[in-house]
Amino acid sequence: MIRVLLVDDQPLIRSGFRALLDLEDDITVVAEAADGSEALALARQYLPDIALIDIQMPVLDGIQATRQIAADPALAEVHVVILTNYGLDEYVFHALRAGAAGFLVKDILPEDFLHAVRVAARGDALLAPSITRRLINRYVSQPLSTDNATKLNELTGREREAVTLVAQGMSNEEIADRMVISPLTAKTHINRAMTKLHARDRAQLVVLAYESGLVAPRNL
Repeated sequence: MIRVLLVDDQPLIRSGFRALLDLEDDITVVAEAADGSEALALARQYLPDIALIDIQMPVLDGIQATRQIAADPALAEVHVVILTNYGLDEYVFHALRAGAAGFLVKDILPEDFLHAVRVAARGDALLAPSITRRLINRYVSQPLSTDNATKLNELTGREREAVTLVAQGMSNEEIADRMVISPLTAKTHINRAMTKLHARDRAQLVVLAYESGLVAPRNL
């Protein structure tokens, strides 16, 4: 059963998402919050698999809430998915850097929304290649991180290759096909890279890969 925490300051938005999620046999909404501070308390109380968090909220916004959830070892298994009104806005990249596993636009089709919740629950990043390109092209002018580039030296050649493909938006199956290995081996390379780089999830690998210069927009 996938346990979901809904966080949005608009009751109508929350009730709409809840009505949709409650129809699914494998998903349950364990709690709702109207601001980031309340979300943190409920996350610690219920330990949900997914926290669907709106960006713009009173008291504590979605980015700060995401950052605090990501920094709390007790919430390591909580995957934050950011809810936004736009396909790409100024907050999304910062939310990913704060520890979000991905983001969803609020006008998403119901079937796509449910699929996304299940994807996030598996620990996969909600970053399609087209979204990755738009994010990175927008923020490519930012200076590269020397610290992150140094961290990459800890990876093996195959782990670096796997991280590069993750940053291009590929699934484990697609990475396995490209590297001519089994999906299980691909997952192992990715998990080892996440451990060495102290990345919370695949979305963090994407951010790190671009910030370090391992992958550049021209490679996509």
